[in-house]
Amino acid sequence: MDNNSKQQLKKQVKKHIPKDWLCELRIAYRIVMEAVNDIKRTGIINLVIITTMAAILTLFGVLFRFTLSLSTFANELGNVLEISVYLKNNSSPATVKDRIKEIKHVKNVTLKTKEESWNSLKQELGLHDITNPLPDTLRVKVDKPENIPEVFNQIKPIAGVEDIGYAKELAKKMQVLTNVVNTTMVFVIIISAALTITIINNTIQLVIQSRKDEIEIMRLMGVSNWYIKTPLIMQGAFYGFVSSVIAVIPLNWVQGLLINVHKFFLIPTPVYAQNIVIITLLIIGTAFGASGSFLSIKKHLQV
Repeated sequence: MDNNSKQQLKKQVKKHIPKDWLCELRIAYRIVMEAVNDIKRTGIINLVIITTMAAILTLFGVLFRFTLSLSTFANELGNVLEISVYLKNNSSPATVKDRIKEIKHVKNVTLKTKEESWNSLKQELGLHDITNPLPDTLRVKVDKPENIPEVFNQIKPIAGVEDIGYAKELAKKMQVLTNVVNTTMVFVIIISAALTITIINNTIQLVIQSRKDEIEIMRLMGVSNWYIKTPLIMQGAFYGFVSSVIAVIPLNWVQGLLINVHKFFLIPTPVYAQNIVIITLLIIGTAFGASGSFLSIKKHLQV
């Protein structure tokens, strides 16, 4: 009988075996206790692992929280950025306004007549009895700063448009800053994953070596692979979870600092930002820890 036939027969037999929930509960308890014992065996190394992982996750959490605040600042500045469309004297402001509204990504278009602009300028500069040289102006707001160049190029050829402009350099700098932060974020995630998995991999390797004879005996006794693997994966997940919890502590200080910065610039703090970062930290830390254990098992334990 080949291996495939044996596996199919084994599955069929298992289906007809009545489940003993009390027995399964005892097995689950044994697995948890094995994980606890493995952590105890590791000794002082536990502290080194958790401290190192906590430092890595703290860096990730701080950068992630900073990125959320930066995105809020970019959006607020993007709302301030407008495209100024200067119209020809013989053009119809209402017609041009309707044409611009049809353009994708245009959020709002407001008209400032040349009379309104001239009256404001005369009050500021104290000018009198001078012919109004200003054109009618349309203020165009775009949904996102990165879409401003696209909208700008579509407004240019519209009939009745004399000139057009916006704070191009500011928009470019905002886009560059956002791209740099996002790239750094990805880089930190990759580095965090690599370092965490490497640390966990080396730790689980030590546990496997210390339990080599015990594991071999269990395999000879016919103990299932998942019973051997699960405590080791739980150990890695434990390291990741505890490290994430520790990483939240300095994150609270950063949160308070960023709130003060938002208040100073009168920009609202992103909603649920802290909760999002904490949940992400817990998930990523636990996942990286469990992944490191799983990879180590596949590499050092042939089960």
